[in-house]
Amino acid sequence: MPKVALYAGSFDPITNGHADLIRRSLKFIDRLVVGVAVNVSKQPLFTVEERITLIRSALDDDPRIEVRAFSGLVVDFARVAGAQIVLRGLRAVADFEYEYQMALMNRHLAPLLETMFMVPSLEVSYLSSSLVREVARFGGDIEALVHPAVAKALRTKYQSPSFTANPGQSAP
Repeated sequence: MPKVALYAGSFDPITNGHADLIRRSLKFIDRLVVGVAVNVSKQPLFTVEERITLIRSALDDDPRIEVRAFSGLVVDFARVAGAQIVLRGLRAVADFEYEYQMALMNRHLAPLLETMFMVPSLEVSYLSSSLVREVARFGGDIEALVHPAVAKALRTKYQSPSFTANPGQSAP
């Protein structure tokens, strides 16, 4: 039976850190489902459809990777996707407590679903989608942080007349 893992997140947008973790995970699993979360309590920069397109672009349409939107519990989506493993990234110690708590809840809800933690490569360990969005919002150089298609989409989004940065906020 092929090993199938689920990597769920908002991916708003996908960063080189996400892509690094995804590519390296394929050494341990046969197929990866990237689950793009639809979170009604968040105001994402990109639509679900845009995020799916950007993820596929950033991963060069690798046939071992399936990108799908989902809402609800990760364990329910993992079951539907046929995943036996939930893949989670840990960038810093601060991530661990939350991720550990979520892994235990997922085990409570789906005892046969395993959680696999991975740390990113050193050169991308500091990246987060929110940090990339903030740098892009203020015109900073994001070329080394995201795939070229994502960089272009961010520039386009922030140059849009419908977008106005909050003048009270400062860049990192």
